[in-house]
Amino acid sequence: MLSFAAAVFLLLITPGPGVLSTAGMGAAYGFRPGLGYVTGLFIGTNMVALAVISGVAAVVLSVPVIRTILLGASVAYLLYLAGRIAFAGSKIAFIEAKTAPGVAAGVLLQAINPKAYAVNTTLFTGFAFYPESFLGETLVKLFIVNAIWIPIHLGWLYAGVALERLNIGARRQFHINVLMALSMLGVVVLAALSGFRG
Repeated sequence: MLSFAAAVFLLLITPGPGVLSTAGMGAAYGFRPGLGYVTGLFIGTNMVALAVISGVAAVVLSVPVIRTILLGASVAYLLYLAGRIAFAGSKIAFIEAKTAPGVAAGVLLQAINPKAYAVNTTLFTGFAFYPESFLGETLVKLFIVNAIWIPIHLGWLYAGVALERLNIGARRQFHINVLMALSMLGVVVLAALSGFRG
C-alpha cells in the first residue's frame, strides 16, 4: 500500500496538463477563481478513474478512430486553454480573457487528457495489495488517490497565485503566462504521443 501511495504522489506531482493548467489558472486569475477549475479537474479525474476501473476506457480507447478523435479534441482544447492562460488580463490583439475557466473546463480537460488515462490505468491495474477483494482494494485506492490528489493540486494552484503575487510588471506577467501555456502544451504533446500510441 505504501508503494502505491508513493506511485500516486510521483505520478501526480509531475507536470501534466492538469497541474500546469492549475498553476496557470492561479497565476492568471487568482486562488478563488482557480478553485472552480480545480473542482472540475477533481470531478473529471474521478470520472476517468471510474471509466478505467469499469473497463469502459479500455473498450473506447481500443477503437483507433475514437483514439484519434480524442487526441485531436485534446490538442484543440489545450490550445484553447493555453491561449486563455497566456492572454489572461491582457488586451493583446483581439484576445481578452478576463474570466477564469470554471468547473466545466476542468471536467472537460480531464475527460480528454491522455495523462489522466495513463496514470489511472497504471494505478488501478497495478499495485495489487488486497487481491481477496477487488471492491475493497479499489475503494482504498480511490481514497488514497484523492487524499494525495487534492493537496497536490491545491499546492500547484497556490504556486501559481504566489507567482502572481510577486507583483511583477504586466509585460513580465504576460511572459510568465505564455511560458506556462507553452509548458502545458509541451507536456500534453508528450503525453499524447505516449498515451494514445496504439
